[in-house]
Amino acid sequence: MSVQAGSIKQSTILNDAILQNRASKAGLLERAFSLAFRGLVYPQIWEDPIADMEALDIQPDHHIVTIASGGCNALSYLRANPAKITAVDLNAAHIALNRLKSVAARQLNSHGEFFRFFGQANHEDNLAVYRDRLRPHLDAASRKYWDGRDHFGQRRINGFAKGFYRKGLLGNFIGLVHFVGRLGGAQPSLMMTALTRDEQIELFERHIRPLFQKKLMRFLCSNPMALFGLGIPPAQYRALAGDQHMADVLCERTRKLACEFPMADNYFAQQAFGRAYQSAEPGSVPPYLERDSFAWLGERSKKLDIRHQNFIEFLASQDAGSMDRYILLDAQDWMTDQQLNRLWSEIDRTAKPGARVLFRTAAEETLLPGRVADELLAAWDYDVELSQALTRKDRSAIYGAMHLYRLR
Repeated sequence: MSVQAGSIKQSTILNDAILQNRASKAGLLERAFSLAFRGLVYPQIWEDPIADMEALDIQPDHHIVTIASGGCNALSYLRANPAKITAVDLNAAHIALNRLKSVAARQLNSHGEFFRFFGQANHEDNLAVYRDRLRPHLDAASRKYWDGRDHFGQRRINGFAKGFYRKGLLGNFIGLVHFVGRLGGAQPSLMMTALTRDEQIELFERHIRPLFQKKLMRFLCSNPMALFGLGIPPAQYRALAGDQHMADVLCERTRKLACEFPMADNYFAQQAFGRAYQSAEPGSVPPYLERDSFAWLGERSKKLDIRHQNFIEFLASQDAGSMDRYILLDAQDWMTDQQLNRLWSEIDRTAKPGARVLFRTAAEETLLPGRVADELLAAWDYDVELSQALTRKDRSAIYGAMHLYRLR
């Protein structure tokens, strides 16, 4: 495929997924988000894989399909050693990142090397590792992406020498919040000094909550384009805000992130407030980056099939009754009713007995009833109790709820 053809294909599949209101103000916002989403959005996926794996109960014979995003969770699910994981994504940057991680899992010799590259992601030595040991094993499209340059003229691979987790829309957004905080006299990074939950609450009330009352922060939060850095498209912005000011909604979600889990055990909070993982110990990094995981990661990464493809199109290519687990992240928040029904028609067709579907929503309620045809949901049970329990355990904290459906 030529570079131009590849660009056209990515533009088409992103527009099909995102654009719902083409000839309106909402349509202009959706088009702006589609343009922004063509670059790197999530250097780290913002969903908790520990909560996911509790929900999914992954077994050795399972075929799992998930949206790839930053790749942390697809690799972490390999801890359960399923038969196969297919990771699909519309974003070519996410695909290149997933393939780089997968190649590194097989080509690097030690956890120290692997963690320096993807855990610390800020060492000059990583550039030589990429050039000599990773690049030769990458597919042509991924090599072209990492060898290419970003909007500032910097080679994309250089991010792993200068702080990769500060890159992408998410990394830039977190940096903007820290900057706005400093302008207002707040220091979000002080959250990292907390040693107890009581100290976390005290620091949040002193440094973080007042930030969301600042005029500049409230202005930014009221602008949907400013929140593209959280990966929030216009349709999801409306669902997340509801009848409240977006600044108040995000303040409450940030409170959960900052206060409801010990800081040492929540790598999402460490990235949000400290801008880095603090160690390779469990809780401080995604499971695939833990020291003990490296022993199995290389061999099991061969079970990971990474595809630049629409989720629905992938399911349409699969046999009936062939899939066990579906992880949709928050993608359904973006979808029209027509897209939701196409998706669940394919889920219904491809699901094995006992299959499970896991997803998140910006709002607290499941969005399926009244939007997806009753006959498509008739064979599925919504596990309300477990969904609520998982939502409380989800350290990523930004979502309104997790939702688990089981096929009878």
